[in-house]
Amino acid sequence: MYFNKAIVIGNLTRDPEMKALPSGIQVTSFAVATNRVWKDKNGAKQESTDYHNVVVFGRQAETAAQYLKKGASVLVEGRMQTRSWDDKTSGEKKYRTEIVADRVQFGPRREGGAVGASTGAPASKTEKGGKGAAGAAKDAGADVGGAIEYPEEEINAEDIPF
Repeated sequence: MYFNKAIVIGNLTRDPEMKALPSGIQVTSFAVATNRVWKDKNGAKQESTDYHNVVVFGRQAETAAQYLKKGASVLVEGRMQTRSWDDKTSGEKKYRTEIVADRVQFGPRREGGAVGASTGAPASKTEKGGKGAAGAAKDAGADVGGAIEYPEEEINAEDIPF
């Protein structure tokens, strides 16, 4: 059995770039930086940053391009893929390893509010007022772009018919 799964939580290093394939499918690419902190054998604190290229397709690509900006926190789940091509100017073979995202979930905004337009997961509740970000945006009169509105009351497991 083989397994190819990548899960990365970090911050965007640049604004997402959205393009369309000849078939009309939207593709968004961005890079995510992750930090690693450890102590070396002398007990000194060491820090390292890794950069990950991410590619998202379809509706999630549109959502990511619309809501994500440089510096935004994000969780990306997907698979690792390396592609190659011949450089037109130099003629040499180039390689790029990237994460092809199955799910992109937005992290908290720097202002402190939660982003409710995460793709693949419901909006999280905020501490003030207990409303999801989609409900807060609706109350503020903002266009939530077809976001799912979740019920305000708690769900009782005994009410589920299966």
